[in-house]
Amino acid sequence: MAFCSFFFCSKLRGKKQRPWRVFSLKELLSATNNFNYDNKLSEVAFGNVYWGQLSNGSEVQVKRMKAWSEKSDNEFSVEVEILARVQHKNVLGLRGYCAEGQERLIVYDYMPNWSLHYHIHGQNSAESLLDWNQRMNIAFGSAEGIAYLHHQATPRIIHSDIKASSVLLDSDFNPQIADFGFAKLIHDGVAHVGTRVKGSLGYLAPEYTMLGEANESCDVYSFGIILLQLATGRKVLIQLSTSKEQLINHWALPLAFEKKYSELADPRLNGNYVEEELKRVILVALICAQNKPEKRPTMLEVVELLRGESKAKLLSQVENSELFKKFTSVGQNDGTSIAEGSEEFISEMKESKLVLEENNTRL
Repeated sequence: MAFCSFFFCSKLRGKKQRPWRVFSLKELLSATNNFNYDNKLSEVAFGNVYWGQLSNGSEVQVKRMKAWSEKSDNEFSVEVEILARVQHKNVLGLRGYCAEGQERLIVYDYMPNWSLHYHIHGQNSAESLLDWNQRMNIAFGSAEGIAYLHHQATPRIIHSDIKASSVLLDSDFNPQIADFGFAKLIHDGVAHVGTRVKGSLGYLAPEYTMLGEANESCDVYSFGIILLQLATGRKVLIQLSTSKEQLINHWALPLAFEKKYSELADPRLNGNYVEEELKRVILVALICAQNKPEKRPTMLEVVELLRGESKAKLLSQVENSELFKKFTSVGQNDGTSIAEGSEEFISEMKESKLVLEENNTRL
């Protein structure tokens, strides 16, 4: 594929966008010390991310796509086009790209505090603990960034891979949504797009995993999972035993129903959180991460609910919703029935994801 600056000149120049440019391979080899292992920041779906320093002294991070293929080239094209379009303080901006030979490189602003995943589940998470105010700031900013993609970007953008490692943090711990390799542009009048199932198990909405249909509601589900991680410090799949695991939203539901919010709070916070905010985050998370997409709020509503601008609306959506009614019908017990249902659901999702991936491979 002949990927060149003409593609962007024709589509994007003339619009008011963040400044970006085409880099030479020589520049980026120099900036990253020939992609030295010591400069490696992380591994992502289609490559590795490296720290670099440009000749003017500015710090950047450079995503180097893995071995060239038509598939990786397409993902590269999608991500660069989307990043070149977006303009929001909570969406990672494009500094530029390089497409020479079979090298595909994307250059972004450097995020010195890495990702949300690093601070919650990384190897050094105990030493880099986020306090409650930082967590709330990350929740607000991430919600506003995704709401921008869904409601203000033209055309609309479905991220399709919202997860803790997709939320990067700048020097002040302000969040920026990143990793747009799986994203889709949605034009007016289109309800959803059929696509290959991609993304991380546990963050994927059930209908996306089962049917391969992506829309904004799928991102809402994934964001609900992130909110639960922010509040609880738990991983997406909670290990109940050596052979059983449970989705974080299924684990949280019975405790929220019984109003045991202190048991849901990340113990590493040592009680240093605002109780009303903790409750609000957990309830918003649960209505986002419920199985029925038509019952989930939009991201604009999520922003409103998180900010506590409509407490009555939140309570009516959550405490009187089918979410809790379904739990009541299962029975107020020790959570065994919920756990068993979660285990079956995880197995079904894994099987469905594998089947769809195999079918897509044949196509």
